[in-house]
Amino acid sequence: MKDTSNKEQKTSNPRTFSGVVVSDKMKDTAVVEVARYEKHPKYGKFINTHKKFKAHDAGNTAKVGDKVQIVETRPISKDKHFKLIAKS
Repeated sequence: MKDTSNKEQKTSNPRTFSGVVVSDKMKDTAVVEVARYEKHPKYGKFINTHKKFKAHDAGNTAKVGDKVQIVETRPISKDKHFKLIAKS
C-alpha cells in the first residue's frame, strides 16, 4: 500500500506571452520575439527590451510576421519550452 498523504500536489501557473514570429524555418518550431517596455532599475528611463523564445508549432502554421501567443510547457527539446496557443 502506498502512502500518498505526504505528497503535495503542485498547481502550476504557466507564463503566457504574446509576440511576433521572426523565424519559421525549423520543423515544428517558430521563433517568437516578445517585447517589453520597462523602467530601468537604476536610472529610471523607460526602455524597450525584447527576448526570443523557441515555441512548438505543430504543423508549421505560423508564418513570419504573425502575432501569436505562447504558453510555458514542459521541456520539448534543449531550447524549446513554450508552445503556440493562438494566432491573431
